[in-house]
Amino acid sequence: MFTNKDLRKLIIPLIIEQTLTVTVGLADSIMISSVGEAAVSGVSLVDSVMILLINMFAALATGGAVVAGQYLGQKKHVMACKTSDQLLLFVAALSTGIMGLIYLGRNFILHGVFGAIAPDVMSSSRTYLMIVTASIPFIALYNGCAALFRIMGNSKISMEMSLLMNGINIAGNAVMIYGWKMGVAGAAIPTLVSRIIAALIMLVRIKNPNQMMHISRNFKFKFKGYLVKRILYIGVPNGIENSMFQLGKIMLLSMIATFGTAAITANAVSSVIAMFQIIPGMAIGLALLTVVSRCVGANDYKAVRMYTRKLLKIVYAGLFALNILVVLALPWIVKAYHLSPQTAKLTEQILIYHTICCVTIWPISFTIPNTLRASNDVKFCMIIAIISMWVFRLGCSVVLGKWMGWGVFGVWVAMTLDWAVRGVFFIVRYKGTKWIRIKS
Repeated sequence: MFTNKDLRKLIIPLIIEQTLTVTVGLADSIMISSVGEAAVSGVSLVDSVMILLINMFAALATGGAVVAGQYLGQKKHVMACKTSDQLLLFVAALSTGIMGLIYLGRNFILHGVFGAIAPDVMSSSRTYLMIVTASIPFIALYNGCAALFRIMGNSKISMEMSLLMNGINIAGNAVMIYGWKMGVAGAAIPTLVSRIIAALIMLVRIKNPNQMMHISRNFKFKFKGYLVKRILYIGVPNGIENSMFQLGKIMLLSMIATFGTAAITANAVSSVIAMFQIIPGMAIGLALLTVVSRCVGANDYKAVRMYTRKLLKIVYAGLFALNILVVLALPWIVKAYHLSPQTAKLTEQILIYHTICCVTIWPISFTIPNTLRASNDVKFCMIIAIISMWVFRLGCSVVLGKWMGWGVFGVWVAMTLDWAVRGVFFIVRYKGTKWIRIKS
C-alpha cells in the first residue's frame, strides 16, 4: 500500500514541519529570555495550559483523520469527505466554547492552577494568557485541516503552512521584542496573527474538490450523529489521554514553582529542548497513524505489523542521530538562554538524563501506541496512560522531588519511569491479538 518512496514523501515533510515548530519554540524562548527569567517562567506556565488544549484538539483531529483514513482504505471517498466536514465543524464549535471559558476563568487559572508565583511572573502570565487565548479556535481548525491532509498522504501542505505560520511568528517576535520592546506581548501577538492566517489558508485549501478528501460542496452547519460518534470514539479517549497527560504536567508545575525561579526556568528551557530531541519520533508517529489507518480500512493487518516494525526502526535511528548532535551542542544552547550558573547547571543535568531515556524508552512508549490507536484500540491506550501517569509521573514526582529532595530533576526522573511502565504494557498488547479488528 505504501512504497518506500511513498513513506519518504510522507515522513520527510513531517520531520521538517516538526522541526520548524520546535525550532521556532526554541527561538521564541531564547527571544523571551532577553526580557528576563520572569518572562520565560510566565510564558512557560501559560503555554502549559495552551499545550493542554492544543493536544486535546490534536487528539480530536486524529480521531477524525483515523476514521477518514479507514474510509479511504475502504475506497469510500464520499464518506471520507463527510467525515472531514464533521471534524472541522465539531472542533470549531468546541474550541470557540473553550476560548470563552478560559476568558471567564482566567483568574482561577492564574491564581488557582499556577499557585503562589512571584508578582513579575504573574504579570507576564496574565499578559500572555489574555492574547494567546484568542488563537484557540484557529489553532484547532489548523490542526484539523493538517490531520486531514496527512491522512491523505499529503504532508507537504501542512509543512508549507507550518513554514508560513512559524515564519510570521518568529519575524513578528523579532520586531516586537527586540525592535518595539513590547516584552511578553511581543511574543503573544505574532502567535495569534500567525495562527489566524494559517487556519484561513488551510480552510481554503481543504475545500479543493480535486483532492481525494475535501470539504463537501453541500457542506451544512449540522452535526451527523453517526459520524461524530465514530470521530469521538477515537478522539475522546485520545483526547482524555493527552489532556490528562498535560494536566499532570500542569499539576507538577505547581510543585516545581515551590522549588524557586531557577527550577521553573530550568524546567521551561529543558522542556523546549526536549521537544527538539524527539522530533523524528513525533513525525514518524504521525506518519504511522496515516499508514495504519489506511491498512486497517483495507483489512490488512499483516501490513500493519510490517509497517509498525519498519517505522519503529526508523524512529530509533532518527532519535539516536539527532540526540548525539543535541548533546554536542548543549553548552552553546544553554549559553544562548543567558541563564544563571545555578540554572544552567540544572538544565544540563536534566537534558543529559532526558537524552539517555529518549533514545531507549521513548519509542516504545509513544510510537507503538499509535498503531493501536489507528486500529481503534484507543480505550486500552487511554487507561494505561492515565493510570501510569497518576501512579508514576505524579506519585513518584512527589516522592523523588519533594520527599527525597531531588527537586525538579526528580520530576523528570518520574516522567521517564512513566514512559517505561506504559511502554511495557503497550509492547505486550501489540504482540497479542486483542487489538485487531476492534470496531469503532
